[in-house]
Parts: sequence; C-alpha cells; structure tokens
Amino acid sequence: MLHRLGKTSVSIRRRGLQLGALAGIATVLAGCGLSSSASGGGSSVVQVVAAENFWGSIAGQVGGSHVHVTSIIVNPDTDPHAYEAKPDDAKTVAQAQYVIGNAAGYDPWIGKLLDANPVAGRKTLMIGDLLGKKEGDNPHFWYSPSYVNQVIDRITADLKSLDAADAGYFDQQSANFKSVGLKDYKAIIQTIKQKYSGTPVGATESIFVYIAEPLGLKLITPPEYMKAISEGTDPSAADKATIDQQIAQKQIKVFVFNSQNTTPDVNAYVDKARANNIPVTSVTETLSPATASFQDWQTAQLRSLLAALGG
Repeated sequence: MLHRLGKTSVSIRRRGLQLGALAGIATVLAGCGLSSSASGGGSSVVQVVAAENFWGSIAGQVGGSHVHVTSIIVNPDTDPHAYEAKPDDAKTVAQAQYVIGNAAGYDPWIGKLLDANPVAGRKTLMIGDLLGKKEGDNPHFWYSPSYVNQVIDRITADLKSLDAADAGYFDQQSANFKSVGLKDYKAIIQTIKQKYSGTPVGATESIFVYIAEPLGLKLITPPEYMKAISEGTDPSAADKATIDQQIAQKQIKVFVFNSQNTTPDVNAYVDKARANNIPVTSVTETLSPATASFQDWQTAQLRSLLAALGG
C-alpha cells in the first residue's frame, strides 16, 4: 500500500527530485522530436501519452484503433504526487503528438517534461486547466461524472484536430463510449442516488468528494480533514475528534477510505468503524487492477459501496 510523507518532507523531496531529474531529462530530450505514425493507406495513429492510466483508458476508448496510448502511471502502488520522472518518460513525452495530464498540483512532473522539450504541433490537455481548477483545489477530477464527460468531449475534439481524416470515427467512438461503455457506470450512480440520497457517510480523504455529490450522499467528514489526508499533512485535533464522535455515535452509514493512501490514523478509523459495525468500503486513485478499463474499475467500486449501504 502507498503511504504518503508529511507535507514538509514531501515538498523537500519533490524539489530535490525535480532538480536532480531535470538535468538528465533535458539531455535525453535534446535528441528527441515529435514523431507521427501513419500507415501507407493514409489512416493515421495518433501517439498519445497520459500521465495517469485512468485518463489513458478514456483516451484509448475515444480514440479506438486510431490512437496508441501510453500511460506513465500504471502501478497501483505509485503515488502520482511524488512520482519521479525517468529518462524513458522524457522520451515518451517528447515523441507524443498528444499529452494528457491531470494538473492542479497532482502531477507537476508532466508539466516539467513538456516544458523541457517544446514541440511544434503537439497538443496538450491539462485537465485542471480545462476545468478552471488550480493547485490547492481538489484534483481528483476523474471521480466526477460531469468532469469525465467534459474530458471525453475535449479529447474527441483534440483527436479530430490532430487527425481530421478520421473525425467521424472519433465522434462515433465518443458517442458509443458515453452511451454503451459508461452505461453500467451511469446506471449504478442513479441506483445509489435513488435508494440512498441524503444518507450520511464518512470518508478519509477528498478523493470521494466528487462522486459523493452525484450519488446524493451526505458526506459529513470535515473537509479540511479529507484535504489534509489527501495532501499528506497533519489533520487538526478538532477534526479528528469530530470523526471519532461520528464513528462512536454511528452518525454515518458507511465509512470510505482510499486503500492506496493509508496512514496509522486512517487505519485506526477503519478499525473503529468496523468495531462499531459501520460498513467500510474502499476506493483507489488509479485503475485497480491496472488492466481494468475506467468504467469497470469505477463500477466495481460503486457496487461495493452499494453493498455497504445495504444493497
């Protein structure tokens, strides 16, 4: 499982990694350029790089056979916040025609790789910028169904711009992904909302915030506590006391935690919830298993949540 460092140690570690890695990366990038892949028949394959595999899965399904997607973060135990860019990553980004990053402080290393080697004609999509979000805002955009729809539309438009000859194909792929690929995902969201709207729940971090609202659930955990755990900082004593009370008095129906980001405090709350017969369910930041599609991963987590709520 992934264990994040405290705020101070994380920031120092990140600065050191960035300074140390960029010198070597710049050397690698100096010899790299944008490469376009096209078959002799005139049907092109757009080279796409996604910083994280959840965005990569979406891009791959929108692009279909006319894209080749490489996701950099694929290991469920890897923390995108503190990821160390490698020379191979630099090469991959340098040769991409389309690069997708989360932004809003979640994956600053992808922006540095892009800045180290500007390439004419390459398109980039920083999700946070698309959504008008900045560092300090909740960066877990892929947990919002409405944000996911916006991203699908933007990826479709960008791929059409890069490969105009296959514009109709991308439109068809996008429409099919929304209506068929995401059908079960959308259906279970509506099921939970219809059955459990207004139900009070707790969560260890802000990753759950964006999905709790469309589910109609009443997330009563102090927002600053969830943000602190997400960012690897220390929650306040007052917020921890509030969670203790919510669990002890069974003010919540379900307790949700991120199994990829556990701390002794988080584990203690999970144990307390279970000891008080409060159902516990988990979510993850990246695809789990890594080979899952975006919708299969999200739907499986929502089914577990539905079961914890009472089915």
